[in-house]
Amino acid sequence: MKRGLLSRGIRATAVDFGGDLNKDAGKVIERAVVAAKRENVISEIHSEEGSVAGAAREALSQVYEKALGFHVGGKIAIARHGEHVCVCMFFQVGLLHLNEIAIGLGHRAI
Repeated sequence: MKRGLLSRGIRATAVDFGGDLNKDAGKVIERAVVAAKRENVISEIHSEEGSVAGAAREALSQVYEKALGFHVGGKIAIARHGEHVCVCMFFQVGLLHLNEIAIGLGHRAI
């Protein structure tokens, strides 16, 4: 899938996350930034790291209220086309087998 996107000029990556959202919200954002740098979606420039962190924070904020107090797990997808960066977070929220699905999306320009 990454090769297909790259052929259209879109660099992308994804990474798993999980844990207690109350304690680990910062770590979720950090995982997005680290994954984007590791897979060359962004370079180690302050403005690019900040764009991914901001988009990840926006995506997280869209589902934070629904997930507050629960354990979460899911996937973070990061895509870049030119100066645009999008972060999409796919959440599984809940307890035991009583889970709900939530999606958050954030965008920033570099």
